[in-house]
Amino acid sequence: MAEKDRLVARTPALIARAAIMRAVRGHFEAQGFLEVETPARVMSPGQEVHLEAISAGDGRHLITSPEYHMKRLVAGGLPRIVQFCRCFRAEEDGPFHQPEFTMVEWYRAGGTMDELMRDCEAIVEVAARAAGTWPTAHVPINRRGKYSAEILALDGVFERTTVRELFRRHAGIELRGDESEADMRGLAQRAGCQVGPDAAWDDVFYQVFLDRIEPRLGCARPTFVLDWPAPLGALARRKSDDPLTVERFELYAGGLELANAFGELTDPVEQRARFIEETEHRHKRGRAVYPIDEKLLEALGHMPPTCGIALGFDRLVMLVVGASRIREVLAFANDEA
Repeated sequence: MAEKDRLVARTPALIARAAIMRAVRGHFEAQGFLEVETPARVMSPGQEVHLEAISAGDGRHLITSPEYHMKRLVAGGLPRIVQFCRCFRAEEDGPFHQPEFTMVEWYRAGGTMDELMRDCEAIVEVAARAAGTWPTAHVPINRRGKYSAEILALDGVFERTTVRELFRRHAGIELRGDESEADMRGLAQRAGCQVGPDAAWDDVFYQVFLDRIEPRLGCARPTFVLDWPAPLGALARRKSDDPLTVERFELYAGGLELANAFGELTDPVEQRARFIEETEHRHKRGRAVYPIDEKLLEALGHMPPTCGIALGFDRLVMLVVGASRIREVLAFANDEA
C-alpha cells in the first residue's frame, strides 16, 4: 500500500488517538496529578530478565520505563505524579508490540492498589468516551490465529481475579509460588504445556500463562489479575498476609495486557538483593547486565508507602477503537519509519 493510502486509512484512528490523549491528560489534571518529565537516556535502564534496553551511546540506554526516576521524584516529595512518555525495548516487534511505544505511568504516595484499579476504570471510560465508543468496545479477539469480533463491556466495575485462581481454573495447577524449577516444569507438562528440560521458573510460568490463560482474560469485560508470585514482582512489596505473593496486578482486555501495577517496594536493602539476583539471572542467560541504580536505592530510604502503575497508551487506543494490531493506531510503525 502506498504511504498516502496507508495514512488515509489510519486517519480516523489517529484523530481518535489525539482526542484520547487530550482526554486522559485532562483527567489526570482534574485529579490533581502533576505531569512530569524524566530522562530518556539513562545509565541504569533496569534489570528485569525479559526486557532488553537499546543503547544510546556514552554508556547510556534508552528507557524501558520511566519508573526509577519517577520513584525518585516521589521520594523527593511529589506525592501524585503522572508521565506520558516514549519508551524503548529491543526485541519487541509484532502485532501487539513495537520497540518504541507510548507509556502512561503514574504514582500515588499513600495510595492503595484499589485506587489504582479505580484509576484504570476511569481512564478506560475517559478514553472510550473520547473515541465515541462508550460503553462497549468491539474487540478483535485472537482465537488460534483467527480474529473474531466480540463486544466487550467497558462500564461498571471490572472483573477481579488472582493468578492462583486462573492457574487452577484454566491449567489445573495449584500454584504456591515457591515451587522448585523442576517441580514447576512437571506441573506445566502435566497440564499439557511444552517446556524445555532446563526452563527457568519464570519461563515455565509465562509459557503456561500465555498458552492457557492470557487469551481468555478480559473477553467479556476488562479484568484485573491480582496477587502475583513473589519471583515475578522484583519491584513490588510482598503481601503481609501471604509472603509467597506480591502486591501486583495486571489489567487485561480482550486477551491483551493493558497495565501493570505494583505496591512499591521501599526497602533499599531488599531491593538491592533483588537487583543482584536479577543481574545474576541476566548473566546466566547471556543478556546484557546494566549498572544497579544507586541513586534509586538511596531514594527508596526516603520514599513513603506508594503504589505505581504503567499503562500502554497505544494498547488503550487499540481497545477503544477496535484495532487488532498496534500499527493501526500509529502514524508510523517500526518498519515504516
